[in-house]
Amino acid sequence: MQASAAAQPSPPSTSGGDSLFCAIGSPSTAISDGELREKIDAFLAARGPRRDVLVLPPDFTRYHSQAGLITRYIAEHYNFVPREVGDTDGGGNRNDGKSAPTSNCSPDIQIIPALGTHAPMTAGQIELMFGTHLASKDPNPFIVHNWREDVVTIGHAPASMVREATRGMVDEPWPAQLNKLVWEKRLENQQNDGEGALPPLVLSVGQVVPHEVLGMANFNKNLFIGVGGVDAINLSHFIGAVHGMERLMGRGRNPLRAILNHASEEFLQDKIDLWYILTVMGSNETTGEVEMKGLYIGNDIECYDLACELSLKVNFNLLERAPKKVVVYLNEEYHSTWLGNKSIYRTRMAIADGGELIVLAPWVETFGEDSHIDKLIRQVGYVGTPKIMEAMKGNEELKSNLSAVAHLIHGSSEGRFSITYCPGKLTKEEVEGVGFKYADLDAMQKRYDIHALKDGWNTEVNESGEDDEFYFIRNPALGLWAVSSRFEDGTTDAATTMQKGASSVDVAASQEASDESGGVGGWKRPTKCICPMNPP
Repeated sequence: MQASAAAQPSPPSTSGGDSLFCAIGSPSTAISDGELREKIDAFLAARGPRRDVLVLPPDFTRYHSQAGLITRYIAEHYNFVPREVGDTDGGGNRNDGKSAPTSNCSPDIQIIPALGTHAPMTAGQIELMFGTHLASKDPNPFIVHNWREDVVTIGHAPASMVREATRGMVDEPWPAQLNKLVWEKRLENQQNDGEGALPPLVLSVGQVVPHEVLGMANFNKNLFIGVGGVDAINLSHFIGAVHGMERLMGRGRNPLRAILNHASEEFLQDKIDLWYILTVMGSNETTGEVEMKGLYIGNDIECYDLACELSLKVNFNLLERAPKKVVVYLNEEYHSTWLGNKSIYRTRMAIADGGELIVLAPWVETFGEDSHIDKLIRQVGYVGTPKIMEAMKGNEELKSNLSAVAHLIHGSSEGRFSITYCPGKLTKEEVEGVGFKYADLDAMQKRYDIHALKDGWNTEVNESGEDDEFYFIRNPALGLWAVSSRFEDGTTDAATTMQKGASSVDVAASQEASDESGGVGGWKRPTKCICPMNPP
């Protein structure tokens, strides 16, 4: 991380009933590692001594969130592991390996990465993200979230909320599900042994950033999705899809988030000593390196709202005009449209009506990340919400695989713009068979040389010898793009397309998930570490 710029002062630290402990950040702020450590130490000291701490960080797909570093600082504060030699404090003093303990208690610490239905982290990923000491700790503090067997349903959001979010299409309650270990930390389960120790402390750590399903990532998503069950995960993604991605993206408050907020207020608030540690990450304007722009610590929605406000300023790319043509490049980590369609849903709010999205995809070789989902995608296609919903009515497989349905809706342009895929290892017949246009990869890479293009606006000479303008995105995972008019009204989405003639659909209460592909967005079995280093 970069050296610190002037940061806004945080509110007074308190161990009392205040819900917001820390709120610092701005688009120009750069919070150093030393300052971050000081804030974490002060927060944990204010919470008092503990004997039981449970940390819920994201998995390796959120490597740049700094949640791994924060988790390490938590463990070091409680003397669970020694501080890494060479670390600095807020005053710039480097640790020489002889630092004094920061806490007078040494609680048991467990760490459950919020996998959702993703693959478990590899040993190399754990070491890179959380540090050598935690990775080698014996006994191992890391617990793999098993969304099939380790989940308990703690309540339901009413069907009326789901019905409102889906405009009457789904009339089912949403199950609030949690990893059993999290639920065991509720206050009523704790016994006072006379030693004066406070109840278990649960810390949910992660990054707030625009998100295609829930509008903005993190907060209670880390619990109900990250350490939730497949029924809740798949239904939430489906609700978001039929509500309309363009009505959700970049909006911290929306009908789907309201369902999760209801579950938090009814089933978690005042039942678990649960605190959220949220970051906002952005790029340094000079170096381009990722740095921490904001840090928010609280135990209710206020810290999330503040983080959302800053994230929109830092991570959301509002364009002054809608490009008629957008060209997106997918690097070697995108082997399927299941992953590569990030190029679609991260740009759909920017592309002009009647425009074109061109996806340069040298490594794309399949549609789904496993054979079962691949079969469903080939069978139904990215053909628009009305046709997808109609196909779902008579298809029990689709009803039991709502993540696949949501993925198909997310990957459809609803006829508003065209999508041209240029894959390295799929045929013209395969691409057109799922509803996309096809173009030859070699020809398009010569036309759009990624080494010569700059991120953002570029021009090319058309057949008439005139300059044509297009917008280039080198990595769609780094943000969301929109024009202000579409972001403000959010009317050109899947929900608008299907409002006329829409009818309710039945969904299977018991959802399926393949061993090789999880929730919307999917995952690959980690054969290597996607980062500057490449541990085993």
